[in-house]
Amino acid sequence: MGDTTVTKPEGRESALPQTVTAASGPGSPHRPRTPRRPRFWFEILLIAVSYWTYSLIRNAVPEQRSEALHNADWIWQVEHHLGIAVEESINHTVNAVTWLIIGMNYYYATLHFVVTLGVLVWLFRWHPGRYAATRLVLFATTAVALVGYYLYPLAPPRLMNGSDFIDTVMVHQTWGSMASGDLKHMSNQYAAMPSMHIGWSLWCGLTIFALASVPWVRVLGLLYPTLTLVVIVATANHFWLDAVGGMLCLAFGFTVARLWYGSQPYALPRLVPARSTSSGHRVRVRTGRGPSA
Repeated sequence: MGDTTVTKPEGRESALPQTVTAASGPGSPHRPRTPRRPRFWFEILLIAVSYWTYSLIRNAVPEQRSEALHNADWIWQVEHHLGIAVEESINHTVNAVTWLIIGMNYYYATLHFVVTLGVLVWLFRWHPGRYAATRLVLFATTAVALVGYYLYPLAPPRLMNGSDFIDTVMVHQTWGSMASGDLKHMSNQYAAMPSMHIGWSLWCGLTIFALASVPWVRVLGLLYPTLTLVVIVATANHFWLDAVGGMLCLAFGFTVARLWYGSQPYALPRLVPARSTSSGHRVRVRTGRGPSA
């Protein structure tokens, strides 16, 4: 018999259960997938094709303007009933501070992509055993959001009829937003529910908080989705309830990954589990060196 040990996570992760690899034996009635070593070229291609497909489908959803505006009015009324309809006040207050709102406009247009890709690279480099499962959470979250865009067209606050919301990109002529200005025709204007700015940023924040070893980095992980929530409201791109929709989509994504891998992504071993060779021996596969950030 060959060596049956597997690579164990380092530090505080060494105590994590090894149920994932143990449950995948030949006699097991339920065989969740075992993480494999991610391939760089394949991941680049997969992310590029997936985002292209996401954008294509999102923008192919009919822009049902009248229904989207009706739904926005209904959301606004519900928030008034719940006592949380403060988006307009936040929008006007932040817009009064020019440097702050311009910064938020650029934040909205760029960090949504930059931080998400950065976390994916970090996972690939330092947590290869968790990469595929955590990436699956993101992909499943985004996929179910597309269903929401189709079934529930929703205008953002800045496009509501008879409201005093300020379109901060238009007012300050800020570059980069796909939702206003010259680029608005390249993006579906009525796909505000659910908010993937919240879905993606919360995915980033939870991943950083769960896996980073440096305390201040973990704190930044929690601050990122919190600040993103303030930004999407201050720029009048989303209601509070759009954020709730993004959170529900993320919960769906974690559920899919849990069912597929038999464990939550963060509980999987940091390194890729050992694989058997033709001689029956098990070899350790490592991708990434040194401690995590």
